[in-house]
Amino acid sequence: MSKVIALAGKGGVGKTTVAALLVRHLTKNGASPVLAVDADPNSNLGETLGIKVDKTVGDVREDFMKNPQGIPSGMDKIVYLEMLINQVIIEQEAFDLLVMGRQEGQGCYCMVNNILNRFTEELEKNYKYLMVDNEAGMEHLSRRTSGKVDMLLLVTDYALRGLRAVGRINSMLSDLKLTVGQVGLIVNRAPETLGKAFLDECEKIGIPIVCTIPDDTALLDFDMEGRSLMDLPDDSLAVKAVDGLMDTVLPAVKQTRRIHG
Repeated sequence: MSKVIALAGKGGVGKTTVAALLVRHLTKNGASPVLAVDADPNSNLGETLGIKVDKTVGDVREDFMKNPQGIPSGMDKIVYLEMLINQVIIEQEAFDLLVMGRQEGQGCYCMVNNILNRFTEELEKNYKYLMVDNEAGMEHLSRRTSGKVDMLLLVTDYALRGLRAVGRINSMLSDLKLTVGQVGLIVNRAPETLGKAFLDECEKIGIPIVCTIPDDTALLDFDMEGRSLMDLPDDSLAVKAVDGLMDTVLPAVKQTRRIHG
């Protein structure tokens, strides 16, 4: 069974950048095969990884709902949907990418969503790690049939607004149908020393800081040049910070028993 690492946080804190750095670490340190799932409606993970995304799970769902009778003669609708989803998985040498895309529109999507959820649960079995970049509300994770997460990494920038947002996400875990093994806080674009007000707020929300990622000009350069973060040099400040995090987190994830939720 694959290990599930999920990220969440409010928009603009660099969560997708952190997700790409996690994929980079996993694939460069013998943890392949990895399935990267972009479950954020903004769908920027592919671009950050240097991958052009032509179609998403949301597109498949919408196309099917527009023409539910368009199944080829003699084909079961479950098999047909699974075939379509397989076609939107983007295969790379060391990892695959699945982009969930936009939320559904009007109408009842229950049947389609149930099929998709069952399929993605089966899909997970083909990978050592599932890395999920979530929207702030974590609707995608809450819809998964297993509802199991080995490590939830909540990402904030160095601002109380971002920190309070992850505090709200953490507080609603008990209301979601999720079983989470461990929860940790990542502070992105962090100064060398965290201020007292910020640390006091961290203590108040009760999430341990597992990583601080300093400002790294290489990230901006790569973004402006449209380059994949997979190609960042090993001495990048952000890469070294995430590598240090994963050296600590991965052994714990491998032994995780999902204990709360």
